[in-house]
Amino acid sequence: MPTFRTIDDLQVAGKRVLVRADLNVPMKDGVVTSTTRIERQAPTIRDLCAKGARVIVCSHFDRPKGKVVPSMSLKPVAEPLAKLVGRPVAFAEDCIGPVAEAAVAKLKDGDVLLLENTRFHAGEEKNDPEMAKQLAKLADFYVNDAFSSAHRAHASTEAVAHLLPNAAGRSMQAELTALTKALNEPERPLMAVIGGAKVSTKIALLENLVKKVETLVIGGAMANTFLAAEGIAVGKSLYEADHVETARRVMALSKDAGAAILLPTDVTVAKEFKAGAPSRTVPVRQVAADEMILDVGPATIEEFKKSLATTKTVVWNGPLGAFETPPFDKGTVAAAKLVAEQTKAGKLLSVAGGGDTVSALNKAGVAGDFSYVSTAGGAFLEWLEGLELPGVAALMVK
Repeated sequence: MPTFRTIDDLQVAGKRVLVRADLNVPMKDGVVTSTTRIERQAPTIRDLCAKGARVIVCSHFDRPKGKVVPSMSLKPVAEPLAKLVGRPVAFAEDCIGPVAEAAVAKLKDGDVLLLENTRFHAGEEKNDPEMAKQLAKLADFYVNDAFSSAHRAHASTEAVAHLLPNAAGRSMQAELTALTKALNEPERPLMAVIGGAKVSTKIALLENLVKKVETLVIGGAMANTFLAAEGIAVGKSLYEADHVETARRVMALSKDAGAAILLPTDVTVAKEFKAGAPSRTVPVRQVAADEMILDVGPATIEEFKKSLATTKTVVWNGPLGAFETPPFDKGTVAAAKLVAEQTKAGKLLSVAGGGDTVSALNKAGVAGDFSYVSTAGGAFLEWLEGLELPGVAALMVK
């Protein structure tokens, strides 16, 4: 298994360190509305400062498409970043060229500088070698702490990593360690819980996981497509008729691989999809033509609990039902609490990721009880699909 350097492997005292962070944070009217991503990046910056480095932070923000868009400036991030790293953060009005170089030249040991949005330059998303050279010119070392951007081969995530001695930051280190333990070197039996709306967006994911896991739990609206593939009428439920064959193929692959697929055995249905809508729980073969499946039922959760009892590792992506809308959150919340209990009891390694998954775990109040929760969306999914992430590959010591 290839390994990666961490910031503990670098001699950074008195040196300039370019840190690729993910500061693509929610913002409204020029004010940061959530600091979660900044909190994940702060330990790397704090540790480098404590080691006497001159820290230069770069990140993309939003989609300015290679042009300077004032409303997409990273300047408003400097203040919350300063609060979280516990020291002043200077700001440079550009990320490369004379302006950035002059700002870097003013740094003293332990100082922090935030560069302007890397996507203000078209070379960023083109992975332009010339832009990478200009970024590399600013620093002696490169540290990537942005796992959530690691699936993109951009100038600040991939090309620059080949031009400087590099390492993974604390957040990247935690992410790679957790994901490697969960999927590449898991303690078995391994279970994957995959939910969400569409089979079509997760074909590669399902085909990869079914060869690696002992148990594949399928929930959310995508489970309806699998039920339809078994000849079960799903009423007005959301499902993909054109992917029924895909579902059959995944089930055939699971049989060949000796993996069990757990589908709902009972479901919560309603005639309309809205909060507090009248609902009932029925076996999957008793869904009426005018009803839609919106959650899994208690018998399904009981089956999940039985399977979980002998499981050692869980990877989770996607909710089991329409968790944002009560009462259709019960299945996801119950399953999440069961995983959290087993994790807290030391019987399970649990790794979860993806935007909806994080929201669902927060709603269940158990995000802090999982072994690791990834805030990355696309990068987490691509890792589960078995794809090589360019930003990660560039850090690997072959």
